[in-house]
Amino acid sequence: MVKILIIDDDPTIRVLLTRTLQKQGYEVSVAQNGEEGVAKAHKLLPSLIICDWMMPVMDGLEVCRQIKANTELLTTFFILLTSRGALEDRIKGLDTGADDFLSKPIEMNELRARVSAGLRLHQLSQDLQLQKQRLEEELTEAADYVRSLLPPPMTGNITIDSRFIPSKQLGGDSFDYYWLNADELVIYLLDVSGHGVGSALLSVSVLNMLRSQSLNVPFNKPSAVLTALNDTFQMSRHKDLYFTIWYGVYHPSLRQLTYASAGHPPAILKYLNTDNTPQLRQLRTIGPPIGMLTDIKFVDDIYTIEAMSTLYIFSDGVYEICLENNIIWGLKAFIELLRSQQDLERSNLNQILHHIRTIGDKTTFDDDISLLQINFD
Repeated sequence: MVKILIIDDDPTIRVLLTRTLQKQGYEVSVAQNGEEGVAKAHKLLPSLIICDWMMPVMDGLEVCRQIKANTELLTTFFILLTSRGALEDRIKGLDTGADDFLSKPIEMNELRARVSAGLRLHQLSQDLQLQKQRLEEELTEAADYVRSLLPPPMTGNITIDSRFIPSKQLGGDSFDYYWLNADELVIYLLDVSGHGVGSALLSVSVLNMLRSQSLNVPFNKPSAVLTALNDTFQMSRHKDLYFTIWYGVYHPSLRQLTYASAGHPPAILKYLNTDNTPQLRQLRTIGPPIGMLTDIKFVDDIYTIEAMSTLYIFSDGVYEICLENNIIWGLKAFIELLRSQQDLERSNLNQILHHIRTIGDKTTFDDDISLLQINFD
């Protein structure tokens, strides 16, 4: 049975409304002041509340504020009962969170009509909340699936640690690293534009294509891989989605890293100078995101990796953090954070991510965060 709560300090009004609504088949509860009304609302979780505006101790506006502050009562339809007909009063009531008004003296047909309409809107709001909850659960399952596809940490002379933190909306980050052979280690990270299931599906498709090596190219040549991906994943054929990617191949015997990038943030190589001071080098090549332009030829670059170096590869969600003044934290600030990390021999990803959460004061992020840390020897 639908629950309705009446909050009014006038006993005559309480009796009149109760009898009328009970005849309609509703379960009616009453409260004789605002404090009692808030307490009963939290306990009963009614579908609809009719509350007098002018009451001692706690007026109807304050009751409305406290009701709407309770997440369990967000869909409860709130009707303010008032003899105040001025436009500015109604605006004030709406700003407080009231959904409708009922004027005194009460006309019973209007009461029944407004209650009926309010309950329909309450049911619609509940249905929308349920759909939202189901969608969030499905997005969480999708994020868990993407996480299950990502590789475990790598150990040995080359160690790789990683973090993947899905945003409050499902995004398009993914990455992988594996040995092509005994002397060629592939490492890449990609980030699909936009959010939602479409971005995640495209990201997984690219991941599976690279992992299965189904492209007809040498996978130890980064520029050839990016060129083939660009030919395969034109945004005109994939709902206007494109993606950025950083792709590298490391040769331990030569200590050489061959890499190419397509619109992606630079990988950051951190190494020790001759006087043991940390130095940083940005590793990226010029090229547009994959799928944005046709007939693009990407280029490789080669860098010799010093012993005891650490390479960071990441998506832009790591540094595109909105601060309190609506300024983006930015890549430069993130690079300075990497510079400040003292220990090059162990994984410090938790420390880095803790700092990012602190500066953005965030429990969830607006974009996916993917971060790889590769330690060489």
